[in-house]
Amino acid sequence: MKRAPKNETKRERFKRLASPRTNMVLRRLKVLGNCSNRQMYEYDEKDIGKIFGEIEKKLRETKSRFHYSKHKEFKL
Repeated sequence: MKRAPKNETKRERFKRLASPRTNMVLRRLKVLGNCSNRQMYEYDEKDIGKIFGEIEKKLRETKSRFHYSKHKEFKL
């Protein structure tokens, strides 16, 4: 990974970090997909549901962090 320049903007830092992190997630999902080979592994629909249920839950949580700030002030 590239080192951060001293005068790097927030946008530049986001782009520098987000791309490799996204690619890492995509590569790991591809590796998980290798477990779908029924000649090598045994699993059932319940197993699949558990795996993808957790992945989808974490994806929703992560996506929501981009849309909604957690630091909202309380107002009456």
